[in-house]
Amino acid sequence: MSTGSDTQKPGFLVVRESAAFRGKQGHLYRPAISAEAVDSKALHMQLLEIPPGERAHAHKHEAHETAIYVLSGVSGCFWGERLEHHAIAGSGEFVYIAANVPHLPYNRSRTEPVTAVIARTDPNEQESVVLLPDLEAGVDWSKAEA
Repeated sequence: MSTGSDTQKPGFLVVRESAAFRGKQGHLYRPAISAEAVDSKALHMQLLEIPPGERAHAHKHEAHETAIYVLSGVSGCFWGERLEHHAIAGSGEFVYIAANVPHLPYNRSRTEPVTAVIARTDPNEQESVVLLPDLEAGVDWSKAEA
């Protein structure tokens, strides 16, 4: 976080790049705007990277909506009560995930990372994440093939 007098005052902060961490759902995140970083009360925004060939753990965000803007790469995502649906989103596309919707995102590429901006209505970085490991065995990975 910047410490310059023009970029850090009560009610206004400029957040500089910080070290990545791996969230409990398996993704690499760079913290930005959150309760932990800036004392946000209702908003969370951060950068996500899914390395080539990686996938998350099946999860949902309890009682919180998620909006995603894909900056680069192509991601696939299984979603639904049994992860029965499949969608693909690439660079320049937006994704909306309603509260409590189970999902399992992954990177479709073996060589290029997926980078995206994520915003949630939960100001905390990880509080609303609920892992759903029982859903993973039923994923139809043939839907992920190009």
